[in-house]
Amino acid sequence: MFKTTFAQAIRNNSTNAALVNTFFYNRNPRNLERLRIGYKPDGWHVDNPGRSFWNKLQLTETARYLTARVVHWKEGTVLEASTSEWAIKKHLYRPKDISAYANLGKVFAQRCIEFGLSEMYCDLQAAPNGKIDKFLKSVEAGGVILQEPSRFKKAQPWDADRPEKPWEVTE
Repeated sequence: MFKTTFAQAIRNNSTNAALVNTFFYNRNPRNLERLRIGYKPDGWHVDNPGRSFWNKLQLTETARYLTARVVHWKEGTVLEASTSEWAIKKHLYRPKDISAYANLGKVFAQRCIEFGLSEMYCDLQAAPNGKIDKFLKSVEAGGVILQEPSRFKKAQPWDADRPEKPWEVTE
């Protein structure tokens, strides 16, 4: 008899503040990395190659196939594309020639964009007009930036330069 409906509860409240939940649950574990404030491992200065990345591009060449993958510093492999997959292999003449590198780069870039990765660290050394160069150019043409932004560090009170915060929109 004395049940109140949601509509009656809304009418009785003078403001919407009573209806809004004050606690926010972040269900995206990589949100802080996208905001550039998440932990980024520095590694040791003698490490070769260094470990200062959130996501890293790795290109592996086996005896018969190519594999491109994104490796997260903590989670391991998060995304992978290979010329051993039937969907890619059926469109290639050979699984390790220059066209295979270029086509693998296109497929890999598309998967990265669909997954939500638009920036990653890349330390691959490419000879001009070589196979790896064709791969990297096709990945960049697909919309992936092969350089991670630097980590945002809070300005100290005595710093003269105060960079804008990456999560604030100033427009």
